[in-house]
Amino acid sequence: MDTGLIFYIVCGAVLAAMVVYYARRKHKLLSALFGSGSGLAALLLVNYFGGQFGAYLPMNLFNVCGSTVLGAPFVAAMIVVRCL
Repeated sequence: MDTGLIFYIVCGAVLAAMVVYYARRKHKLLSALFGSGSGLAALLLVNYFGGQFGAYLPMNLFNVCGSTVLGAPFVAAMIVVRCL
């Protein structure tokens, strides 16, 4: 199997899991907006200030989409992966 195809399958599965998660919340739209906003804010802060602490994350399509869909935990996980 091609690695690009595996990547898209995993991304689709994660997106579906987040849609199900937000659909089960009491305040669906508010929860989704807060999760997306906090993820993007965390990514912007790490992008801007992370270089001073050795935790720089570039603003690319993968990081923006990941932080928008998964929120701040994605940014934290990417920092941990990058530091390993």
